[in-house]
Amino acid sequence: MAPPHENDIDTSGYESRQSRRAVLAGVAAVGALAAAGCTRVATASTDNGGDLLQRLRAQGVVRLGIAGEIPFGYIDKNGHLTGEAPELAKAVFKRLGVDRVQPVPTEFGSLIPGLNSQQFDVVAAGMYVTPERCQQVIFADPDYQMLDSFVVRKGNPKGLHDYKDVVAKKAKFATGTGYAQIQHAVEAGYKQSDILIVPDQVAGLNAVEAGRVDVFAGTAVTVRAVVKKSAKAEATEPFAPLVGGKPQVDGGAFAFRSAETRLRDAFNGELRKLKQSGELLRILRPFGFTKAEMTDLTAKELCGGGKSG
Repeated sequence: MAPPHENDIDTSGYESRQSRRAVLAGVAAVGALAAAGCTRVATASTDNGGDLLQRLRAQGVVRLGIAGEIPFGYIDKNGHLTGEAPELAKAVFKRLGVDRVQPVPTEFGSLIPGLNSQQFDVVAAGMYVTPERCQQVIFADPDYQMLDSFVVRKGNPKGLHDYKDVVAKKAKFATGTGYAQIQHAVEAGYKQSDILIVPDQVAGLNAVEAGRVDVFAGTAVTVRAVVKKSAKAEATEPFAPLVGGKPQVDGGAFAFRSAETRLRDAFNGELRKLKQSGELLRILRPFGFTKAEMTDLTAKELCGGGKSG
């Protein structure tokens, strides 16, 4: 297959059952692209909202920190950068006068440190906006909202529909490395040391299918995707976990260094236009996102009194 146009969406890697390790292996295929992003970006002025946008326009490329996670930001099996956040980045930054995006792959836990040490210009990994993260970076407004969902055996024999069910029925529970669902389960009373932590949703599906666990928790969009071809497992209806006793709807967004408010504000302006026109849903739909994931949440709401983002 001929390489797609730089701004085309290639989702061939999305439907395949790749583990995160397989996705990260694909990162090697773009070593030449990533190599340039491994060095620190030029130090920006922190006065008057920063000058990064001006510099990005001059150099014609923005470096995106990604974490190799389907469907948020990853290198597909053909070696192409794709995912909901990179494809949105292509659209927004083109409107801002920056024609090219360049991936800088890293582990999820290294995204914020990498951003703040200027390894790349922006985090484009579908990162949830949380009060803790808002103390370290500023966020654009969320480009999607997300509920949780479970992978369970066909027919959901244990009747697991939320975290309270998991606790009450003493179900064997799994979720992914660094997932927000760890805390969601703990909030419901599940003992953290009893949680089986697996690399990703594919490993979680395998654990459910093999009977090693009763349930795997993830985001609604990843769970929907991973069970599509399974003969043994299904997805539960999405639900809002309880955080602090209240239903929590999470939102994912782009992250910027704290001084770069000018770039963040310009990004938000173009994001609003994409939301209003319906173009945002068109960009995200190939990655499993639906109208239910479109949102008017703001970073300020999700930061909960932290840095407004």
